[in-house]
Amino acid sequence: MLSSVTTPQDLDERFRAELAGLVAAPAARELDEPVREDTALTGQQARALYDAQSTSRHLDLAARWLRSFDTGYYTIGSSGHEGNAAVAAALRPTDPALLHYRSGGFYCMRAAQVAGSDPIRDVLRGVVASAREPIAGGRHKVFGHADLHVIPTTSTIASHLPRSVGVAYALGRGKRLNPPGGGHGWPPDALAVCSFGDASINHAAATAAFNTAGWCDHIGLKLPLLFVCEDNGLGISVRTPEGWAAAALSSRPGLRYYAADGCDAAATYDRAAEAAAWVRRYRRPAVLHLSTVRLMGHAGADAEMAYRSPAEIANDLARDPLVRTARLLVEAGVATPAELMTRYDEIGWEVRRVAEEVLGEPKLASASEVTAPLAPRRPVRVSRAVGDAAAHLAEDDLAPELEGELDDNLEFTSQQEPEPAIRPVSGTPRNHGDGGPASRAAAFSGKLPEQAGPLTLAQTINATLTDAMLAYPQMLVFGEDVAAKGGVYGVTKGLRDRFGATRVFDTLLDETSILGMGLGAGLAGMLPVPEIQYLAYLHNAEDQLRGEAATMQFFSQGAFHNPMVVRVAGLAYQLGFGGHFHNDNALGVLRDIPGLVVAAPSRAEDAAPMLRTCLASAIVDGSVCVFVEPIALYHTRDLHTEDDNWWLSDYAPPSEWPAIHVPIGRARAYSNGPNDDLTIITFGNGVRLSLRAAARLAEEGVHCRVVDLRWLSPLPVGDIIKNASDTGRVLIVDETRRSGGVGEGVIAALVDAGYVGVARRVAAVDSFVPLGPAANHVLVSEEQVVQGARSLLAR
Repeated sequence: MLSSVTTPQDLDERFRAELAGLVAAPAARELDEPVREDTALTGQQARALYDAQSTSRHLDLAARWLRSFDTGYYTIGSSGHEGNAAVAAALRPTDPALLHYRSGGFYCMRAAQVAGSDPIRDVLRGVVASAREPIAGGRHKVFGHADLHVIPTTSTIASHLPRSVGVAYALGRGKRLNPPGGGHGWPPDALAVCSFGDASINHAAATAAFNTAGWCDHIGLKLPLLFVCEDNGLGISVRTPEGWAAAALSSRPGLRYYAADGCDAAATYDRAAEAAAWVRRYRRPAVLHLSTVRLMGHAGADAEMAYRSPAEIANDLARDPLVRTARLLVEAGVATPAELMTRYDEIGWEVRRVAEEVLGEPKLASASEVTAPLAPRRPVRVSRAVGDAAAHLAEDDLAPELEGELDDNLEFTSQQEPEPAIRPVSGTPRNHGDGGPASRAAAFSGKLPEQAGPLTLAQTINATLTDAMLAYPQMLVFGEDVAAKGGVYGVTKGLRDRFGATRVFDTLLDETSILGMGLGAGLAGMLPVPEIQYLAYLHNAEDQLRGEAATMQFFSQGAFHNPMVVRVAGLAYQLGFGGHFHNDNALGVLRDIPGLVVAAPSRAEDAAPMLRTCLASAIVDGSVCVFVEPIALYHTRDLHTEDDNWWLSDYAPPSEWPAIHVPIGRARAYSNGPNDDLTIITFGNGVRLSLRAAARLAEEGVHCRVVDLRWLSPLPVGDIIKNASDTGRVLIVDETRRSGGVGEGVIAALVDAGYVGVARRVAAVDSFVPLGPAANHVLVSEEQVVQGARSLLAR
């Protein structure tokens, strides 16, 4: 026997030796009695925990065995953390769980609570990347299962914690929730549980989640959330300073703190049951801090002897939770060492048998199979959903015939008194969400937007959001300044007065938490529409879109969805309010995320149908959409001359929505004629610049076709190729940067399609946007568009 564990064989042999050394108790307790005087854990429960812990241990051993001959691909194990099985035992199987990658004991115990589950096969299929694995289908090894209410999370450190806050927020509303695709629903008194390691508490995402949970508790929001920190004192090779995790977790405002020895199944069960009961009763957040150990290193390739002494490893071995659970059972007299050894071997042989079976199962065999659940697109169903919403709101004789205009401050008349900026999300909201013409007339205070005359981009988005809130009672609008203030640019003005603070509310100033809340709420069956105040601030929270939002369907084969439409005020050209953080033209990070839909309307006429498409796609396909709204065009009225009002647009009544529906990935062409001399492909502010430039060129006898991409991901490739080929000359006007900008994608699409004409780009300089007039030196100008077109014609 080695003095320190370096292989699975060592750990298995040591367990057998420890079990053989146990002495049967002289007197036996009944199975329904506590296993010792200081616990509520019964003998029957302890035996179930032993089975779950043994299963988790053997799965770890099997993963290392499979990896030894290159048929297993994941060896981050749960050995030393098996005490988390007691947390599962203290919860209900309908409590949604977002699990740490060392929560194997929890998963096995949760499966034991649900008839027909097969955790051994589930986990091993993930280890060997079998296409039959029930949650990710061989795309990644995760703990997740819709029937077990275990929500898959990636290995990204702590990135799932903000989502857990959103799930708890949805549960706190006190209604039965039916997650899209996610099992059989969550009862009104369910709580959310989220586990993570001690090293994770230092991550920005974890800090955001703890802070947001405490902030919600401070203002009275119900948030039934149990954080579980599995503290083994290590982050791969980096030690967590002694006492740091306890100090960091116990001092969080708004989080009730519980602690237990995570290697003692009875103590863990008692403390977890106490914490869960408190969270469930008071609907408030808490954290359970479990002291655990890590056995066999971080993962298969980790040689922990390089950074840990034999004494440290031996100390962890002495706390092996599986040994301690066996000792607990033997000392209580509810099992003999021989019985436990027999059961341990039975489970081991079953794990080995299933491992050999799953080895021959098919793997994902093509790129199309890999990407199938990534971003399903069902445009016919999306179009039908838009039509259904329109029918729900269709105008009839109940709607009054009123005339008038909406001013630039979005003054829809409201007879309601404003509500406080923040209030607990409970009770019955002030809501016109039953739909129908009467509700619509009430929401707009009798002043329907289609009867108000031409609207600006900002007014149109406001009206579209109002109609959407009527059509979709599960829809929420939230973010910084969106409620009481009505948005920095007035885009959400009046929404809180119309629909109440339970559906339109201000959040704390943290983009990670805003998106995390949206992810959790969407997962719970709501339709979240969070606002990120400026594009530059989205970069603080990109991983919530990349690592969490975009991967949910990918890693669950569509079993879980997180429908969400993120509104972002972005792009440049603000004349009176400038600088990098309010004029950001960096969209590359969004276009790099697989499956993400990125919309960029340039004018009111397109904004309304595009936003309705995004909302319908979120509902129908579970899409995550980013709706980029050009700040500089919010209140623009004119195109060519003062008071021409060309940039305004009438708002279409619901009866016209199906006819003007804009599918994802379809561009719009202006001046689409047979005699066009060149094609200008652009988007956002570039559309206005290009149309102005086209008017100047028309005076020279040059006919330009201006194509508004409208969708930046996926790009409207078919429309790009057709319009480019029609003229054979393409000028790409890209207000994002030359490196990493949208124009690169357009050029690539042309090349891939074999385009044989000429093309050139006019793009912003690779620079941040400076303050004041200096911005003109780095942004695309109308004059550059004109000169670019002339240079193309000269070739």
